[in-house]
Amino acid sequence: MSSWPNVHNTTVSNPRLKLLNQLRTGDTALMTFIGLPSVRLAQIVSSTGLDAVIVDCEHGHVGDDQMHNAVAGIAFNGCSPIIRIRSPHPDLIKRALDTGAHGLMIPMINTAKEAAAVVKYSKLPPRRLRGQGSPFPGYAFGVPIPEYNKQCNETLLTIVQIETKEGVENVESICAVDGVDMIFIGPNDLAMSLLGYAPAKYTEPVFLEAIDKVVKAAKKHGKWVSKLVYNGQQAKDAAKDFDCLAVGSDSKILKEWFTEQVDVVRG
Repeated sequence: MSSWPNVHNTTVSNPRLKLLNQLRTGDTALMTFIGLPSVRLAQIVSSTGLDAVIVDCEHGHVGDDQMHNAVAGIAFNGCSPIIRIRSPHPDLIKRALDTGAHGLMIPMINTAKEAAAVVKYSKLPPRRLRGQGSPFPGYAFGVPIPEYNKQCNETLLTIVQIETKEGVENVESICAVDGVDMIFIGPNDLAMSLLGYAPAKYTEPVFLEAIDKVVKAAKKHGKWVSKLVYNGQQAKDAAKDFDCLAVGSDSKILKEWFTEQVDVVRG
């Protein structure tokens, strides 16, 4: 058990931190991914009642400027901006957190050592080794920088993705890492790793067993657990097992909606 205050036991009360506040109620939190480089899109999506919007800097078409703009637009609407970085490199962690993101999502975490390195560069001294200096993160938290520096170590969400066979094998030790706050299951990469194809049919025993193993490990170690789903009904069905669900992504939703409308007219 950590001796440091953390997201699960913090006494900090900040109404701007919508995702953290929702998670702490025990009710299911809702997110989505955006990968298109538009501050207007970020504003539109974050105004829908979601608890968080994940700015996808791993697979999305999002550069450094767009990452900063998206975080500002999302936070302005009272929604939590989360950034998915493309790797756990310390420079990427620092740059993403300096935008004012309320949390980080880190893909392809396969070992406890990798998870611990993410935490190392996500926390300010004296807890860890994150560099301080950006004038911007306080805006997304609604506080001056000195106050941000006091509260960020115990309010920023560190979300690691389990999406490989190796990650599932090591999930117990990953979940035991102090400073990891949430485990996110990436179902498509997990399917590729375990089955050799994606998406999974959700009938494959090895795939279902892997998901169950991750969920149980997260709960055992007091971590929140989340995964990607594709629509509201799937989210509703999964809510009993997951603390947080990411419902689709901007490009997929746009394509599916317009395709449905075209089919109505021409089908």
